[in-house]
Amino acid sequence: RYHQWRPDDASRRLCRWQCYCPRPASPPRPRTPATPWCSGAGTGTRAPSGRRLLPSACLAAASQNTGDTVVFWGRNRDEGTLREACDAGLYTTVVISFLSAFGQGRPYTLDISGHPVAGVGDDIKYCQSRGKLVLLAIGGQGGEYWLPSSRAAADLHDHLWNTYLRGDGNAGVSRPFGDAVVNGIDFFIDQGATEHYDELARLLDAHNKDYRATVGVMLTATARCGYPDQRLQAALATGLFHRVHVKQFGDGRCASTQSGVETFKKWAAAYRSRVLVGVVASPEADRQSYISPESLNNDVLPVINKLNNFGGVMVWNRYWDKKTNYTARLAAL
Repeated sequence: RYHQWRPDDASRRLCRWQCYCPRPASPPRPRTPATPWCSGAGTGTRAPSGRRLLPSACLAAASQNTGDTVVFWGRNRDEGTLREACDAGLYTTVVISFLSAFGQGRPYTLDISGHPVAGVGDDIKYCQSRGKLVLLAIGGQGGEYWLPSSRAAADLHDHLWNTYLRGDGNAGVSRPFGDAVVNGIDFFIDQGATEHYDELARLLDAHNKDYRATVGVMLTATARCGYPDQRLQAALATGLFHRVHVKQFGDGRCASTQSGVETFKKWAAAYRSRVLVGVVASPEADRQSYISPESLNNDVLPVINKLNNFGGVMVWNRYWDKKTNYTARLAAL
């Protein structure tokens, strides 16, 4: 069966595209797909729970067998707008980063490095109209966050649901992105205590029962390379995460190509989630762990893209990618 895409006209549905598989009159002949890779096709079209997930666009610019291409946006004002990132034609998912402060007694803080917040909502809707997924990452590097209790997890859930997700229509809630709704939440827990993120994941996923045939709140996680990541272990054990971005940078444990590949295999074997390899787009960001597009294409991807739940490439971040053309160079190989 071959996956095709058609508009979904149902009202109040976050998913703008619906995947269907027509039953052929006779067995189809094997053929090479017209596009290098359709995200959401093949393995990984459903969440661990079995529900269909929001599909991304099929990018003709994507390099063969690299799966989805995810980029983090919001780390440098010079990276350009969110709309420009989506118009680059390089990414299937853009992650807004970060909600960098939360926890009992802390004010919630959205840190997008000086980007004007006023225009982000319209950009989110524009990106989604182009078939891109837009997520919001919580945590990050250098923020002030932790969940000291179940109550703190519930409070953070309420904030995310009513401020960035569909919400309950509470008139008194300030929504920085207006009526725009992000497609999901990325857990980028890089510091602090480990407790209660599993509870947060369950609370967010509970909303998906209200969506017919789709997942309205996609959960992803961005983990350190070394397996397991203690800060995310309990949350990932819930089986509710569609994707795991495994950073091959940041802590030195996967500095060599061989160690990175072997650790990535452990991640892929441990979870049913789609697992993406995370790379920095410039040696200026992390010289020790930088993998060139050529090395990624020739030495890493031919090994890991054979894994059943290989999901693609996560690029850190839009600012560095814009400077080095990392993703465009990878796509051209």
